[in-house]
Amino acid sequence: MILVTGAQGQLGSDIVTELQNRNMPHKGIDIAELDITDKAAVCSFIKTNKPQCVIHCAAYTAVDKAEDEPDLCNKINITGTEYIAEACCEIDAEMIYISTDYVFDGKGEAPYETGAVKAPIGVYGKSKLAGEEAVVKHLPNKHYIVRISWTYGKTGNNFVKTMLKLAETKSELNVVSDQVGSPTYTLDLAKTLCDIVLSEKYGIYHATNEGFCSWADFAAEIMKQSGSNCIINPILSEQYPTKATRPKNSRLSKKSLDNSGFQRLPSWQDAIKRYFLQGTNAN
Repeated sequence: MILVTGAQGQLGSDIVTELQNRNMPHKGIDIAELDITDKAAVCSFIKTNKPQCVIHCAAYTAVDKAEDEPDLCNKINITGTEYIAEACCEIDAEMIYISTDYVFDGKGEAPYETGAVKAPIGVYGKSKLAGEEAVVKHLPNKHYIVRISWTYGKTGNNFVKTMLKLAETKSELNVVSDQVGSPTYTLDLAKTLCDIVLSEKYGIYHATNEGFCSWADFAAEIMKQSGSNCIINPILSEQYPTKATRPKNSRLSKKSLDNSGFQRLPSWQDAIKRYFLQGTNAN
């Protein structure tokens, strides 16, 4: 049985659907079923349900808010992750930990390889890196760490929905053009994660849709695919200050997928096109 935490979230919900489509035994849980920061509860739940693998999607992901709530962010992303890893170790289960491009400092322009030096620049990134380290510590031989970036899907809030909402009342939008990465459609990512889950090809992976773009490029494609006439004006990060500093280089190399024989995700342009064709935009 595959256990999915954060099952009501953007990625978790798509993973549960993909597992259903594949007729793979699974159980999706969210905070109502299990508080991952309660060690006794986590230990009891894992021992009782005995999953073969835990896909750990539950996380604190509010990047700016994390700067004001470091303790809460760390409690969820580090402590909660460690409790799950410890419990998995006790029953000899595997674990997939969903991580992020924020574990890198975002300097330069070269895509980051999985083994590149980690140097997170904010509370959120540091917490996710510590989560990675906790998983490796307790499950040195039975872990998958999958780093992702710029996710969007039909559930929850994301950049696509924000842009569409703003475009309803504005004819022009200023969007950052000097932060470059890969938008990632959770529907595509869920398929890759399900391919990985039973492979026993343990290790660290980078999994995002193919190709790179800036946030401004992404916004322009959103307007194009949605049929909006809203104009996107590229600006620099300095012109749009945020509480947390964002990495300017979020490019992730997908050689890790190639080396283990996994198929790369489709291009980000193809993904956003399918997102609108499938009617998953803002409902």
